[in-house]
Amino acid sequence: MPSFDVVCEPEMVELKNALEQSNKEISTRFDFKGSDSRVELKDETLLVYADDEFKLGQVRDVLFSKMAKRNVDVRYLKDDKTETIGSDKRKQTMKIQKGINQELSKKVVRILKDSKIKVQASIQGDAVRVTGAKRDDLQEAMALLRKDVTEAPLGFNNFRD
Repeated sequence: MPSFDVVCEPEMVELKNALEQSNKEISTRFDFKGSDSRVELKDETLLVYADDEFKLGQVRDVLFSKMAKRNVDVRYLKDDKTETIGSDKRKQTMKIQKGINQELSKKVVRILKDSKIKVQASIQGDAVRVTGAKRDDLQEAMALLRKDVTEAPLGFNNFRD
């Protein structure tokens, strides 16, 4: 019986590449000359450092543009907190969203049940497993989820025939 998993996980290799490109551009830009502006990845969080609030916004813009060029959805990042370190330096923490939370997984199951597509959806931890009799039904379910779920970037993996 064909099946696939609905997940919410960024492509970490592409995210790291976007970080490296951002840091490279920040180090070569004239308006960041002499400043301590950078982006770091620690565990499941991004740390954005800058000299002031304005430069913090510019660093974020550079990061988001590099992520867009590498096809990494910016909705994976959730702003956590901005704090002052030292005299005027700023640090912003951004959490990387991994896994589908409980309410979103319930919404995915409800959308699939209300659509009358001949598939079954079951919540399995931080993913939703969708099974169906035909491959076409599963592809129709994928298209429906891409269209209806906008609050989080969904990915589909483990497609089995």
